[in-house]
Amino acid sequence: MSNDGARPEGHQVRWEYLTAPILSHVSQQILNNFGADGWELVQVVPGPNADSLVGYFKREARP
Repeated sequence: MSNDGARPEGHQVRWEYLTAPILSHVSQQILNNFGADGWELVQVVPGPNADSLVGYFKREARP
């Protein structure tokens, strides 16, 4: 398998996770802000009330 130069051969990727509320009336702005910080949305589940969701995010851990 070739190494594309992004990571040293045999390097294990470490992830960090974030759980955050996503308010439905500003969801696009919230998701874009997290994306700009390198977070990838993994899953969305219903929140504690009808106006909110809970987003689960991950990104590669920074050294």
